[in-house]
Amino acid sequence: MTTSTRGARTQAAPAVLVLEDGRIFRGRSYGAVGETFGEAVFSTGMTGYQETLTDPSYHRQVVVMTAPHVGNTGVNDEDPESGRIWVSGYVVRDPARVPSNWRARRSLDEELANQGVVGISGVDTRALTRHLRERGAMRVGIFSGEAVADDAALLARVKEAPQMKGANLSAEVATKETYVVPAVGPDGEAVPIGTAKFTVAAVDLGIKGMTPQRMAERGIEVHVLPATATAEDIYAVNPDGVFFSNGPGDPATADHPVSVMRAVLERRTPLFGICFGNQILGRALGFGTFKLKYGHRGINQPVQDRTTGKVEVTAHNHGFAVDAPLDKVSETPYGRAEVSHVCLNDQVVEGLQLLDQPAFSVQYHPEAAAGPHDAAYLFDRFVQLMEGQRA
Repeated sequence: MTTSTRGARTQAAPAVLVLEDGRIFRGRSYGAVGETFGEAVFSTGMTGYQETLTDPSYHRQVVVMTAPHVGNTGVNDEDPESGRIWVSGYVVRDPARVPSNWRARRSLDEELANQGVVGISGVDTRALTRHLRERGAMRVGIFSGEAVADDAALLARVKEAPQMKGANLSAEVATKETYVVPAVGPDGEAVPIGTAKFTVAAVDLGIKGMTPQRMAERGIEVHVLPATATAEDIYAVNPDGVFFSNGPGDPATADHPVSVMRAVLERRTPLFGICFGNQILGRALGFGTFKLKYGHRGINQPVQDRTTGKVEVTAHNHGFAVDAPLDKVSETPYGRAEVSHVCLNDQVVEGLQLLDQPAFSVQYHPEAAAGPHDAAYLFDRFVQLMEGQRA
């Protein structure tokens, strides 16, 4: 929920950040001037801010960057993960005055302003991050220019903003029309539609652009379907596998994707889910979900693959998690299931797999733009499931 004045500014206006528990931080405007509301969360990535900003999973969230210096590489036209910036607001400590990168086309400040994203700079992000770690993610408002008013009045407006818990947002960020990402051949050229080794139906719940690209690199033709797609829409593609993407909002509200996934599980089609897709699989199997205190966001989260014992450094963006037992195999309507991956920081479930049919998911982002790439093998695992099913 944003009201802003678009376009670059000649001088930063005074700005104020108001948390719903009454904590206030003051600084200068960054990006657009105006007001915005959302859920305050922090990201620990030291790079990759362009991918973060354009990740649809950040819809209706105000992102606090823990890295103190942001914007030094500017903004280019190659790295966005979608067609627009999705964050509701942006909080940085020390913005770069001038971008310095050969790929840069404009500054981060200019890009935020041009897209109407209200931000704030000059804030003690270390203190703000510690506050969110202790008190948890909460609603927040950023106000600058004429939007700045009496503190009590601003706090009252923040408390009127909608909460993330109970929010059903995937349809707001997903594609409205089906589109196809062709497979890529050994020569790096696109394979003609209909001739790829495998076809995957990908349900877009907030998909990042790099995800179908990672599959295309492995010879997969990806048909990206809207979040409202039905099982009939999926099987009209004649898929070898089905994919459920990442996305924003509370998985407890995602009844339609859950019912569609159950239809896929009943047909025993190879299935792979990422992030929101992991939560959808959890619900489809009969597990619950819950909201994390402050979530996992950044590109440096340690996760253990329990099937191999290997520890991976992974990219995360999730505020909800699956409530599944770590210490046993669970019986579900679709066979036995177990937790395949776990976060080493807090033992949160980071992956699920079925033992009696070809279906698995992870809570993090193996497409990993802008890195790391420790978990890229999961796309190969999906290919192996489709190969096994075909055989």
